[in-house]
Amino acid sequence: MKINSVAILAGGKGSRLKELTTSIPKPMVSVLGKPLIFYIVDHYVSFGVSKIYLLTGYKHKYILDYFREHFNETSPNKFEYYQSDVIIEICYTGVKTMTGGRIKKVLNKIEEQDFFLTYGDGISNIDLNKLSKFHDKHKPIVTVTAVRPPARFGSLDIKGSIVESFGEKKQTSSGWINGGFFIVNKKVDRYIRSYDQPFEEYPLRKLASSSNLIAFKHYGIWQCADTLREIEILEEIIKDNIFFKK
Repeated sequence: MKINSVAILAGGKGSRLKELTTSIPKPMVSVLGKPLIFYIVDHYVSFGVSKIYLLTGYKHKYILDYFREHFNETSPNKFEYYQSDVIIEICYTGVKTMTGGRIKKVLNKIEEQDFFLTYGDGISNIDLNKLSKFHDKHKPIVTVTAVRPPARFGSLDIKGSIVESFGEKKQTSSGWINGGFFIVNKKVDRYIRSYDQPFEEYPLRKLASSSNLIAFKHYGIWQCADTLREIEILEEIIKDNIFFKK
């Protein structure tokens, strides 16, 4: 199954990173001199995605002005991505709209029944072809990428009372969390009841209880950007991995 479209949630306030997001939207925070959102976009483009929908809200005009300054606007709010066949459409979905509502508002723009969906504040080296094959095999309404949560503190490997190793782990060794990088079928619309509904609450819980949500386990790189320290970690990851040097 070939998926040509991705919707990227880029409308939240990013309150946990308020040192930066009081002046700019979180997906536009600079990471090694490049807005965070472009590492995400580049990843989808590298797997052949040609239609990208940025679902904006908070500081929408900042994002729109940035694209108008740096890219060719082929039609209102639609931009050619680096002289390619890839089109990015900036879709204003409202400042107060929650993640579920943002998804609901873009469904009529997406032509295919299945599309990629992710957050605008995290990177990964996930193989989107493998994710697509997994989704196509199981045919749920939503596939979510499950990842190990990053460790926020120094790790201790202890035997008895002896510390055998000490270090800063990038990920914990147990438990799984929602890592974004979804595949969503348009039938999800029936699970989103209002525009002020977070996708992560009733919709995903109801999908799970009705066996319409499955998890693709990703063991590779995944990192969000909720704090200044996490942005530093992102930069270290990008510097150290050829995957992000396209």
